Formats: sequence, C-alpha cells, structure tokens
Amino acid sequence: MLLRPLKDVDMILQYNKITNLQLAIKHLNKIVIKPGETFSFWKIVGRPAKAKGYLNGLVLTNGNIGSGIGGGLCQLGNLLYWMALHTPLTIKERWRHSYDVFPDINRTIPFACGATLSYNYIDLQLENNTEDTFQIDLSIDSEYLNGEITCDTELKLKYEIYETDHIFQQQWWGGYTRHNKIWKKIIDLNNNTETTELVAVNNAIMMYNPLLEN
Repeated sequence: MLLRPLKDVDMILQYNKITNLQLAIKHLNKIVIKPGETFSFWKIVGRPAKAKGYLNGLVLTNGNIGSGIGGGLCQLGNLLYWMALHTPLTIKERWRHSYDVFPDINRTIPFACGATLSYNYIDLQLENNTEDTFQIDLSIDSEYLNGEITCDTELKLKYEIYETDHIFQQQWWGGYTRHNKIWKKIIDLNNNTETTELVAVNNAIMMYNPLLEN
C-alpha cells in the first residue's frame, strides 16, 4: 500500500513518497538482467536530487523518523527484494533495517523481509548467475506499488519464504528487541524435490513497546 497512517508522521511525506517512487520507477521499469549481469538500484536510479524533481519524504536514521530528499524509496527496495527472493537471482547486496520503528499493521509477509536504501553506499544488488534472462516490471496505481519479475524461460520452480524463531525480548536496558530467521524453500516441480536455504538472521531494536497497555 502506498499510504499508511503512521503515528507522528505528516501524511505529506507519504504523498511526496509517491512522487519519488514514480521518478525512480521511470528508470527501473522494464530493466532486463541478462546472464552474468548485476542489477544495482543506485547505479540505475542515480542520485535522488531535488533538481530531478525528488521531494522530501520519510527517512529513518538510527531509528529516528525524519525527512529527506528522495525519502520513501525504501518501499521500492522492499518490493524488489521480496520479489527477488522468489526467483533464482542471487542477492549480492542487501542491507536490513536495524530498527523496528512502527508496529505491524495488517502484516502479510514475515518481519524483516525488506531492504533499506541510502544513496549511494547502501544498495540493493541482484546478480544473475543463471542462463536465463529476467525483467523487472513496476507500476503505481491509486493505492498500490506493484511489481513482478518475469523470465524468458518457463521455470519449473516454486518458492516459499517463511520465518522461524520469531521472538520479542526485553533487554537489560529496559527496551525490547525483535528477532527471527528467514528461510527460502525451493520446490523443483520437475521431480517434486525440495531444498531449503537460510536467507537471513534478523535482529532489530524496537522503537515501541510491543506489549499492550491496560
């Protein structure tokens, strides 16, 4: 979803985010990743500068909420990463969020399945080590940021991304941390065999109390 009501966050930052996403998508939509090639978010999008039309959007720095030119592009990083997990593409570079800033709102995917971005040193890179060619397709409608990754070959593979060991822990300093493990199950439909890969071990400092107040 493009717009979410977030506590203490000016909605104008989310409307500006939509503009920022539209500008970045112009560079990324229909990008082809051929065998042996590496997709780099920042190499393709470039610096999100004010002169290019980018606006102040929501940014997170060390768990603090703020605004900055080009803010909100992490939503695009989250989508690209989640889609790439469901392909044979190799995640060459991905940075996770080290803080859990907002409580879950209608969460449909496991915690910490996103990818943070910050020009130009925190990048998302996808490497194509297969013999097939992939294409990224992105669009925005009135409510959603949409995307898919297609292939020039029919892949007889099915993917399932799931979490284990999800836990909240209170720390000695009084705050809470959140932890889980993300796994990738790959099902080969040719012979119905399964393999499982550990994708990530996530540890995040929570910026809110996970326990409901009386």
